[in-house]
Amino acid sequence: MKKNKMANIMAGIYMLVFAALFLVIAGRFMYIQATGEISGVSLDDWAEQQRTASYSMHAQRGQIMDKNGMVLAYDRPAYRMYAILDEAYSENSPEDLHVTNTEETAEKLASILDEEESEIQRILDGAVEADRFQVEFGNLGRQLSQQEKEAIEDAEIPGIYFDEEPMRYYPNGIFASHIIGFAREVEEETEDGIEHRITGVTGMENVMNEILGGEDGFISYQRDRYNKKLLDPDEIIQEPEDGDLVYLTLDQKIQTLLEDLMTQVDKQYKPAKMNAIIMDPKTGEILAMSTRPSFNPNSPDNVENWYNDPISSPFEPGSTFKIFTWAAAIEEGVYNGEDTFESGTYKPNERIETIRDHNQGEGWGKISYDEGFMRSSNVAASKLLWEDIGADEFYEYIQAFGFEEPTGIDLPDESIGRIQYNWPSEKLRTAFGQGSTVTPIQQMRAASAIVNDGQMVKPYVLDKIVDSTTGNVLEETEPEYTGQPISPETAEEMKELLASVVNDEDGTGAPYRLDDYVVGGKTGTAQMPDLENGGYLTGRENYVFSFLGMAPMDDPELMVYVSIQQPELEDTESGSTPLAFIFNNVVENSLHYLDVEPDENESNQIEEVEFPEVVEQSTETIQSDLEERGFQPIVIGEGETIVSSNVQAGERILPNEKVLLLTDEPTMPDLTGWSLREVMHFADMLDLQTERFGNGYVTSQSIEAGKPIQEGDYLGFELEVPTGESADTSSDAGDADDTDDGETENNEDNTETENEEAE
Repeated sequence: MKKNKMANIMAGIYMLVFAALFLVIAGRFMYIQATGEISGVSLDDWAEQQRTASYSMHAQRGQIMDKNGMVLAYDRPAYRMYAILDEAYSENSPEDLHVTNTEETAEKLASILDEEESEIQRILDGAVEADRFQVEFGNLGRQLSQQEKEAIEDAEIPGIYFDEEPMRYYPNGIFASHIIGFAREVEEETEDGIEHRITGVTGMENVMNEILGGEDGFISYQRDRYNKKLLDPDEIIQEPEDGDLVYLTLDQKIQTLLEDLMTQVDKQYKPAKMNAIIMDPKTGEILAMSTRPSFNPNSPDNVENWYNDPISSPFEPGSTFKIFTWAAAIEEGVYNGEDTFESGTYKPNERIETIRDHNQGEGWGKISYDEGFMRSSNVAASKLLWEDIGADEFYEYIQAFGFEEPTGIDLPDESIGRIQYNWPSEKLRTAFGQGSTVTPIQQMRAASAIVNDGQMVKPYVLDKIVDSTTGNVLEETEPEYTGQPISPETAEEMKELLASVVNDEDGTGAPYRLDDYVVGGKTGTAQMPDLENGGYLTGRENYVFSFLGMAPMDDPELMVYVSIQQPELEDTESGSTPLAFIFNNVVENSLHYLDVEPDENESNQIEEVEFPEVVEQSTETIQSDLEERGFQPIVIGEGETIVSSNVQAGERILPNEKVLLLTDEPTMPDLTGWSLREVMHFADMLDLQTERFGNGYVTSQSIEAGKPIQEGDYLGFELEVPTGESADTSSDAGDADDTDDGETENNEDNTETENEEAE
């Protein structure tokens, strides 16, 4: 009886427990059914998410253009390869849609991609062992070209697929790479997984990243378990907004010319560094800027120098700084160019170290201050500061010329120099550009006052921003003046002094004379600090050689700064030799390209000749006629009739110029030795699709010479700088470069120099 009673009690308890559990579970089901939620998660939303595939639609990154609309950076299609490994993906399909044999797949892919077969098979086998649905191939499967993709598709390898991805491309290689910068693909984690996008890293790519990047869109649709779209997919598409177009002030033709010249000098003279800036001094537009070492933004690996040295690396400028010493003296009303002084050495008093002229203190006897500027006399600069201008007043001019503040140029990482101006000898050395440091772009801004009636102009590289969809200009940079340190009268007198440096027989700038234009400027040969032992380095090559010049001097259209550090010179060469090669070529060619009229009454000026009508004329007759006129006709094709030319009838050109004549039966000419400009003229005539590799002159071409060609054909060509090409330029100046040697003598009674380094 007791056992039955206990059994009944336990049975009742179990019934109550089961009843309670039933009520809880039933209540839970009723709650879920009523609310549609579990732990705060909506079942409808969860199911929708599981059924829905959502993908980002990346906006196309905006192009970077030069001021004339030539493309400097753009997105071109590339492909990411992946493999599907799940057999279920091939269900209900007459052919295999997944990888069936990893060994065979690896072998075929390796032969096409020129990669290790073992590495590809390791990736595939690892994914199979992990029972993964699909796998990517890392770097070896990314950024594949259209040709590689098509080759893999032609191999008909089961289970291999591609996603298109953008790749940032820079068609001109090292062209202005420190200005343009580069963008690279980065991975970002999102709710839908890992996404890849292009982001600017350096230069304008980084500064304008938000404007260039645009806004991504997306696409979503209902899918099955194999990610295939349903018949009624409920598709939603949000179109992306492409990035805007960024136009720079750079001129592609001038920049290309500068890059080619610097590459030649770099190969021949192997300097530690080189810098160059070409600016429109009236507006502040930077038409070209380059530095060496440089890098190719298409493959920015093992970059020697990330800094854009013309704006980021201050250094002791040397005698180019004398421009501002003389300008200050003229503006103060204390300058008379005909006054004379004793050159050679200068010692203001017993407590100040001796200043010496750059010819080991020998000087040139008693000369005028105008001649002192032409000869780049350190003594003249020091005497002007100490005896005429006044040290405190000169410091005010240093500030007025903006040497203690950034220029505000719209490029990243601008630095400013440091004006060492405490002790008397520091003040004296600053007058001829030693001890204190500035950047090249600071000197360019300051020197622009000489062109603009005393007003300095702010340098800039961003021309405008254009909506990529509508073509409307969203933002445009206007020239901006940033101060007036000197008067128009002082500016005019400085023009005359700068012209005398180049054109007077006693001037240090004779190597920079041009045939067609009057040039003015100032040379500089700055000593380099010895960072290990103190003082300055010795040796004829341990200098920063520089030149700041402008042309034509009656109304300067271009201002150019070039510098070269520690070039390997021949015994017969001076530091001006490589600089003059760059300056003379880039200025003369750029002024002709900009249609600046040559100065009148210049010796050796070649008269232009009017080009005749050649279209629809006999090929043989026109070729003979042009040769008699002094031109160099290049006939393209075997036709008997000329159908077009790169020069229009009536246009005036120089004799000896190459003229391209397209016949009615065009064939591919041999481009070997052609310049980039000549190739582009030829390509324009036939509307060819071109791709350029390298710099210099053509060494190979994709279309064999003599083959028939037609409009729209693709032409790839490689250019190289000729090895051993001389960069020497003859001049009457010999070794007249000025060396800014502020060599000093120690004096036991000197109490003002306790914190100064011995020179």
